[in-house]
Amino acid sequence: MGGYAFYVWGSFGVAAVALAIEPLLLRKRQHDVIDSLRRERSADQQQGKTV
Repeated sequence: MGGYAFYVWGSFGVAAVALAIEPLLLRKRQHDVIDSLRRERSADQQQGKTV
């Protein structure tokens, strides 16, 4: 690789880690949004607002 093996494989490793972590972060974000919506709906119901 002409002396660039560390750069090439390091870049490949960083990209692989990013691709592996992305679905986990998306799942967490979705869970957080759903929890937030549930809390908001619960607060609205406690205040007597209809949903």
